[in-house]
Amino acid sequence: MTDNKNDRYRDDELLIGRNPITEALSSGRSVIKVMIAKGNTSGAAVEIAAKAKKAGVPVQEVERKKLDYMTGGAAHQGVAALCAVKEYASVEDILALAEERQEAPFIIILDEIEDPHNLGAIIRSAECAGAHGVIIKKRRSAGLTYTAYKASAGALEYVPVARVTNIADTIDDLKARNIWVYGADMDGEEYCKTDFSGGAALVIGNEGKGISRLVREKCDVIVSLPLKGRINSLNASVAAGILMYKVAEKR
Repeated sequence: MTDNKNDRYRDDELLIGRNPITEALSSGRSVIKVMIAKGNTSGAAVEIAAKAKKAGVPVQEVERKKLDYMTGGAAHQGVAALCAVKEYASVEDILALAEERQEAPFIIILDEIEDPHNLGAIIRSAECAGAHGVIIKKRRSAGLTYTAYKASAGALEYVPVARVTNIADTIDDLKARNIWVYGADMDGEEYCKTDFSGGAALVIGNEGKGISRLVREKCDVIVSLPLKGRINSLNASVAAGILMYKVAEKR
């Protein structure tokens, strides 16, 4: 539809109009979110919102002008949907890949990473460092859009990405499988002194807020990177890349 500096939506990821979105939700296509124009109370809009919620797809109310801008002025009928350019995997798919390679699981968990450029860069580093997969959250997180795909430099073709409703519950499931969970945060033990051997899941938090309180409490170990300059934090994808290679080194 459009391919501008701000949104960069393309035909393969943005659906507009009632019928295409209804069919996408009915067919089980990977829909990242549904956007409905404020004030759109038509029966079709209500039906689409209900279908989306039943499928666990976030529904967002937006200004009609935003939909006009995103779609390049096309006849969107007050509804649009952002779709993934690649189907999501499951957590079981990620664990199966580790088993297939006869390796202890190495998983990256992203706690509300919002920038698709960061998501793509992390997926790229994950592939290079030998991670078996990436787990993201359904809500308040970047999805597998064209922007994320492009930033991954093709790595998305090789790294399974699972999308879950609850990160904390997923961590509990991984810990039950003897996978240790390491959270990246400022107040933790130095990453150089951490033993990352065995099954490992590395948690990277939101660009601004970091790891949420509940997710932090679920981590077995909190690790930090030393900061020698005046800036008190690293870009999320940079921090993730450094820690991934430390995990790879220990393995």
